[in-house]
Amino acid sequence: MAGESEIKETYENGMKILEDLTNNAHELQEQMLEEILRRNAGTEYLSRFFPSGQADKQNFKTNVPIVTYEDIKPYIDRIANGETSSILFADPISQFLRRCFSVSDEGRSLSLYFSKPDMETPSGLVASPYMTFYSKTNIFKTSLAKFCISPIETILCLDNKQSMFCQLLTGLLQRDKVVQFGSTFASVLARTIKFLEDYWRELCCNIRTGYLSDWIIDPGCKNAMSLILTRPNPELADLIQQICEDKSWEGVIKKLWPKIKYISMSQYIPLLEFYGGGIPLVSPSYVSSEACFGINLKPLSNPFDVSYTFLPNTAYFEFLPVNKDGGGVTRTIDKPVDLANVKLGQYYEVVVTTLAGRVGDVLRVTGFYNKSPQFQFVERQNVVLSIDAGKTTEEDLSKAITNAKLILEPFGVMLTAYSSYSDTSSTPGRYVLFWELKMKDSNDLPKLDVKIMEQCCCIVEESFDFTYKSLRKGGAISGLELRVVKRGSFDELMDFYISKGASISQYKPPCCLKSEEAIKILNSGTVGKFFSPKTMS
Repeated sequence: MAGESEIKETYENGMKILEDLTNNAHELQEQMLEEILRRNAGTEYLSRFFPSGQADKQNFKTNVPIVTYEDIKPYIDRIANGETSSILFADPISQFLRRCFSVSDEGRSLSLYFSKPDMETPSGLVASPYMTFYSKTNIFKTSLAKFCISPIETILCLDNKQSMFCQLLTGLLQRDKVVQFGSTFASVLARTIKFLEDYWRELCCNIRTGYLSDWIIDPGCKNAMSLILTRPNPELADLIQQICEDKSWEGVIKKLWPKIKYISMSQYIPLLEFYGGGIPLVSPSYVSSEACFGINLKPLSNPFDVSYTFLPNTAYFEFLPVNKDGGGVTRTIDKPVDLANVKLGQYYEVVVTTLAGRVGDVLRVTGFYNKSPQFQFVERQNVVLSIDAGKTTEEDLSKAITNAKLILEPFGVMLTAYSSYSDTSSTPGRYVLFWELKMKDSNDLPKLDVKIMEQCCCIVEESFDFTYKSLRKGGAISGLELRVVKRGSFDELMDFYISKGASISQYKPPCCLKSEEAIKILNSGTVGKFFSPKTMS
C-alpha cells in the first residue's frame, strides 16, 4: 500500500536524522553555542560580559551567569513596552509565546486542543498561548487534516465548553477512525472524561436526531459541525448510550473508541488507566517553551519509566548537579556540566541557553543513545504543588498561608504546622492543605467556625499567582480544601519520616507531601474539612 510505503520511508528518514544527531551530540552542541554567541554577542545583555569582544565558549562559561526568567524580566518588559534596540536578541522579535505543547502525529487522533485569546503588549507585539499561535499556521492546518479528527474551527473556538462538546461529538461520530486519544496536558484528558460524564446524554441526542444543540452558537463550530453531523444516526446513539449507562466506567475510552492504540500524556496515570481499560499510556516527547528537549524512543514503556533522548540541535544544554535525598532536592554545586559529560544515575537541573535560562526541571540520567544522554523527568525544582499548568512554589505557599493565618489571630488561634498535596483523585484536581491549630492560651483544639475557615481558604487562593487564579476561574482547578488535624498529627508524621531514615536533628515538616503513607497519616487525624467557594470571583 502507498500509505504504508510512505510511513516506512518517513520512519527510515527520521531514524537516519536521529542517528546523525545523537552520534554527533558534542559537536552539534559546540556549533549551537558558537552560533548563538556569533549572532547575539553584540546585544545589550550579552555585550557587557564580553568587554574584549571575544565571545567564545570559555568566556561564556566564565562570565555569563546562569539566570532565571525573573533575572531578565526587566529586559523582556522593555521589549514588550516598545523598545526596538537589540536588547536580548540581534534578530527582531515578532511575537511572544506563553505556552508550549508536545505533538504526536501518528494515526487519526482525537486530540483535545483549545485556544485562548491573544494578549497585546504595549509595544503592539502579541503574546499568544502556543496552541493558539500554532493552530493558525499552515503547518498545523496541514498536519491537522492528515492526523486529527477535530475540525480546525472547533479548536480555534475561544469558548472551551463549545469547543469540547464539538470535538467530542466529532470523535464519537467518527469513532472507528480514532486510534489515539491525547492532549497537551494529561489533566485535559481527565477533564474530558468528566465532561463526557456530564454531557453524554446530550451528545447522544445530537447523534440520534442529527441536530446540533442550540447553545452551540460559535459560527466556526456550527459551520464545521454542519459538515459532520449530516443525518440522524440512532444506531450509533443507542450504542454510545449503552456504553455510558454502564454503572462502571472502567475501560470506557476503549469501549467508545475501539481502535485506539494508545493514550498520549500520563500525568494522571491511575485515573487514565482506569478509564483507558488497558490502552497504553504514551508520553511521546519532552517539550518546554524554551526548546524541544527530547523524544521518547520507547513509547510503549511503563509511564513511570519513560526516558527522553535529548536532541542536541534544539538548544545549548547545560546541567547543574543536584543531590536528591529524603529531604528533597538541593543543588550541590553551581558549575554546570555539558551535555556530553553527564553521568549515569546522577540528578541534574537542566539549563538552556535561550531566552529563559534555567528551566527548573530536575532530571535523572538513565542511559545514552549513541552519544546523546537519555533523561527521566523527576520533578520541578522548588515547585511543591502543581495541577494542570499551575505551579506553586514553597515560597508562594508560605506567603499565602502567612496571609491567611492573620484571620485567626484575633480569635487567639495559632497555626502550629502545615503541609499540602495536589489531589488529582477527582477531576478537576485541587490543592489540599493540612493545618494543625491550637489556642494561644492552651493546647486545646479551637472551635472551628465554618465561615472563618472558609475565609482562610479564600485568602490562600487570592494570594496565589495569576496562573492559578486563571485556572481556578476557568474550572481547570477546583476550590482549595483545608483539612484541620488533631493535635499531635504532625508528630506522627515526623515519626514516620524518622522511621524511613530522616535525621531528627534536621527534620522539617514537608511543605508538600508526595508519600501516600504520609497523606494517610494526616487524613487519619483530620477533624474538620473546609472548602473555598465553587467559583472564584
